Amino acid sequence: MSDEELTALMQAINNRYGLDFTNYERTSLKRGIIRLMLKHNMESIIELWSVVLKDNEFFLNAIDDLLVNLTELFRNPDVWIKLRDIVIPEIENKSLKIWHAGCSTGEEVYTMNIVLETLGLLNRSKLMATDLSTKALNSAKKGDYSLITLKQYLVPFLKFFPNRDMEDYFDFHDKHATIKSKYKTNVTFKKHNLVMDQMEEKFDIIFCRNVMIYFDDALKQRVLDLLHGCLKDEGYLVIGYYDIMPDYGKTKFGIYDVKTRIYKKLPAGTKQ
Repeated sequence: MSDEELTALMQAINNRYGLDFTNYERTSLKRGIIRLMLKHNMESIIELWSVVLKDNEFFLNAIDDLLVNLTELFRNPDVWIKLRDIVIPEIENKSLKIWHAGCSTGEEVYTMNIVLETLGLLNRSKLMATDLSTKALNSAKKGDYSLITLKQYLVPFLKFFPNRDMEDYFDFHDKHATIKSKYKTNVTFKKHNLVMDQMEEKFDIIFCRNVMIYFDDALKQRVLDLLHGCLKDEGYLVIGYYDIMPDYGKTKFGIYDVKTRIYKKLPAGTKQ
């Protein structure tokens, strides 16, 4: 696939659906398009082009192939331990507002609520969970995961909770388990395009983990401006282990903890 073919396809998608992928990291996009073509036994970019532009439902489902969802229950447990033991206790306001930008299928959201419960803050906090994918959001709202998937999450779960069982947090069935309803009640799920849509609310903590790996520098700058504007003074930004904070971002966010990729909002005009 040539760069010209990729650019033309992204421009056509933008014109047809109003979704701008033109500044996404090109290598990642190409891998996503190849995954999509292989999945549907397509032999040429022209064949994909035709289906994408004619079939709205096909394209909405295709978003999940273009952008791989990277999320797990208690993914990188050191992050959650740091949040539980140090970060959240430092926040003076104990009625927290938290935004999970790019929440995917919801595991990170429910992890956060489990952490909040350990601190007695579950019923005093509100979570906003957003994603570009309608399919991922619908899955997140259900909070239903296969037993095979949950088994993969057992190691990080036990690192955080060495003396607890998953049955304390999930209702188990024959082949799947559903997060208990009390971990859903304070969550608002919303479709949101991090690149194009605004967010008017202010948050104490924003998670944007393994999302910026898809963006070029110009797009990262735009998103970091949005996240900075949506954080309360001295609020916290948590990025993914695969994300790289660009130099521009270091004018907006100071390093709070290098290991866990937690940053703290800098006042406007601050230089490090």
